Amino acid sequence: MADPSPALVAAGWQPRVGALFATAVAAHGGDVDRFVLGRVAQSGVTHAVVATADGWCTATAEISEDAPDIELVPTTGDWVVLDASYEPPLIAEVLPRWSTLTRGDALGRAEQVLAADVDVVLVVLGLDRPRKAGRVERALALAWDSGATPVLVLTKADLVDPAVVEAAVTDLGAVARGVEVITTSARSGAGVAEVRATLLPDRTAVLIGESGSGKSTLVNALVGDEVQSTGAVREGDAKGRHTTTTRDLVPLSGGGVLIDTPGIRSVALWDASDGVARVFDDLEALADRCRFPNCEHRTEPGCAVLAAVADGSVALERMERWLLYIDELDEQDARRLVRARAAETKAAGRAAAKAARSLYEDRPSGRQKGRRR
Repeated sequence: MADPSPALVAAGWQPRVGALFATAVAAHGGDVDRFVLGRVAQSGVTHAVVATADGWCTATAEISEDAPDIELVPTTGDWVVLDASYEPPLIAEVLPRWSTLTRGDALGRAEQVLAADVDVVLVVLGLDRPRKAGRVERALALAWDSGATPVLVLTKADLVDPAVVEAAVTDLGAVARGVEVITTSARSGAGVAEVRATLLPDRTAVLIGESGSGKSTLVNALVGDEVQSTGAVREGDAKGRHTTTTRDLVPLSGGGVLIDTPGIRSVALWDASDGVARVFDDLEALADRCRFPNCEHRTEPGCAVLAAVADGSVALERMERWLLYIDELDEQDARRLVRARAAETKAAGRAAAKAARSLYEDRPSGRQKGRRR
């Protein structure tokens, strides 16, 4: 495509987006006047607010409500092809995603897409609340599994003693292996420039974290304006109200795009085995040295992981959380297999019933049988 408009550049346009769009338009017949490139800023199942070269518009999507394909449902961050011959424009295609941040739903039985086509996942943690290693590990696993790069952002450094900040950086540095940790204070501006640098020149970052962790305040500090509502947290447990209720695309002047998300009460893994392996790369390396290839790291002799726990080089709690995540993902795989088999059985039953009806309908009636030819 030709040079993108400033509006598309502000929405995070990259050369690969232009290449994907050109391929899609060619597949749709090459009518460059009919098809328009856009990026989803807010999304629903059948509609979306989309940023285009000519501004913002509301577009519709033809999605089956009976069995929506999660890869076709537009989500915040998606680049899409709009068919401008419709009013309002129709989302003709969701361009192939290079990253997809997903989690399990509240019951852990279905996939929920949080954002697409992001380059950075900012895992936001407020320093004014207890630090939960398991929650951080889960968020990092989702981030690594998405295909994006996680960055751990510690907010509200001005509300706690420096010793608390130092302890948090040390503790979380051990949990977030290989992940950049940035300490920030929206009030003083400390660390904001470092977060901003992770988005330059044209990268998209999504923020995830608990309600009241400071995501929206951080967005405002990065933008330099009150673009997101913020709310106070409760005294005693530092819990916040959900001030962000949608996933919003927020362009930054000078380059980079933010996607703010609602506070996440629970972080359920979903098909994130690669992400878990990345978070626990030290334990995965140890597991390769176990005597038995199918070692479950519980009671087996010659287990390198248990040996590391015994000599103190690996914390018992860390190993137990690792095994918990593996069990959780194995259970998901088992449930998916059961559902897939049930779906196959149901489909086979429908096909058999359809074939039986076809035979009955093609059979001549009694009146037809007795009719002379």
